[in-house]
Amino acid sequence: MTAAPTPARTVAVVTLGCARNEVDSEELAGRLAAEGYQLVEDAEGADAVLVNTCGFIETAKKDSVDAILAATDSGASVVAVGCMAERYGSELAGALPEATVLGFDDYSAIGDRLDDVLAGRPLVPHTPRDRRTLLPISPVQRSAVLAGAGGRVDDAPAIPGHDWLRRRRLASGPSAALKLASGCDRRCAFCAIPAFRGAFVSRPPADVLSEARWLASQGVTELVLVSENSTSYGKDLGDLRSLEKLLPELAAVEGIVRVRVAYLQPAELRPGLLEVIAGKGGHGGVIAPYFDLSFQHSSPTLLRRMRRFGGTDDFLRTIERARSLAPGAGFRTNVILGFPGETEDDVAELERFLTEGRLDAVGVFGYSDEEGTEAMRLDGKLDQAEIDARVRRITDLVEELTAQRAEERIGESVEVLLAEDLSAEEGPGTWLGHAAHQDPDADGTTTVTGVPDGAVAGQLVAAEVVGTEGIDLVATALVPAAPAAGR
Repeated sequence: MTAAPTPARTVAVVTLGCARNEVDSEELAGRLAAEGYQLVEDAEGADAVLVNTCGFIETAKKDSVDAILAATDSGASVVAVGCMAERYGSELAGALPEATVLGFDDYSAIGDRLDDVLAGRPLVPHTPRDRRTLLPISPVQRSAVLAGAGGRVDDAPAIPGHDWLRRRRLASGPSAALKLASGCDRRCAFCAIPAFRGAFVSRPPADVLSEARWLASQGVTELVLVSENSTSYGKDLGDLRSLEKLLPELAAVEGIVRVRVAYLQPAELRPGLLEVIAGKGGHGGVIAPYFDLSFQHSSPTLLRRMRRFGGTDDFLRTIERARSLAPGAGFRTNVILGFPGETEDDVAELERFLTEGRLDAVGVFGYSDEEGTEAMRLDGKLDQAEIDARVRRITDLVEELTAQRAEERIGESVEVLLAEDLSAEEGPGTWLGHAAHQDPDADGTTTVTGVPDGAVAGQLVAAEVVGTEGIDLVATALVPAAPAAGR
């Protein structure tokens, strides 16, 4: 008599934080699926829940802890991975004995680790260390070290996101993040990311292109290129123009109708890269004229204190240059209020920049001390009440300015990537999507009416903006939907 087959072990993956974490989760999911695990959406009834945490700022860490505790309520075995797990390791394990804490070094053997957890075999959580010490200081020496070790450092932990691994999509939309690199070499005074993400390592262009083709085969039509600092791409490969060269190749991938770049560092935005993103040189309009620039502030004095460069006038010139090449270009940024030593004059300077810059989307954050950063040791700390007041002040200004910027687009022709059919709720031919200046996750949306029958998610529709709702646009289709390439 043949024994009944053993049911597949089930695992749910919960992701917090940025698009880079989303890619990590899909790579982990791909590895687990290849090792016999069945991926499920609901933690209830699952054998294990993998919580991919964020450790960027205090609120993100709280959200991660809440997610871990919520997962324990399901009765499943809970495993914490991601930035917060890597950053705190044994400390987090001691504070949350309900979960098993794994670091980046465990990613390549995630199936074995999960086997251990489900079998009740104890795992010793790692003691965090500065991951910037794992590779040579000189970027150009890193690729040689990694190439000589088959893509990883034999005597050091794996570099997460360096190799394009098995990947299993956890989302179903037409847009997907594609990781360019991992780590960061900058030393911004407020940021702890380099210490737990490590030194900057570019993925080989061939790997990026291979994954882009695979994503296109999965129905993806828009690629969002992500990393800790996309403008650094290629510096460890010996060619600072690597991204300018890679973008047209990605734009030529069959099935891809839009490519956008996220996480640009203003101080490293070279003229040639700006021109490629702005559409100079053609590429069939596939490269979105979209500039996700992490300005963080605009007061030159405060930026130097943050260990950053530039200022209001420099940033405005960058925006002006991009708009001279692509008048409809989109701009988004994040800004920090309440950094130690910030004065009223600094806040006024930021207000001047935001008012004159006419950005499409702005994230506003209040400063908080982060362990291991230079800013923790700085004098001039502001009271939390003052930080909160400044955040409210700039948030109110940003909401007004970005709504005005959206109104300026009324009458403009835009190409909208269709994402969700709203016909059943809003009437025939109504779709939700996003224009080239709108990131699919971080910015506003565009609702299009008059979309012809037969349209599917992932197609581009030419439309005219006829109204706004805050930063969201309302548009009317101009022509029949253009079929997505390769479909």
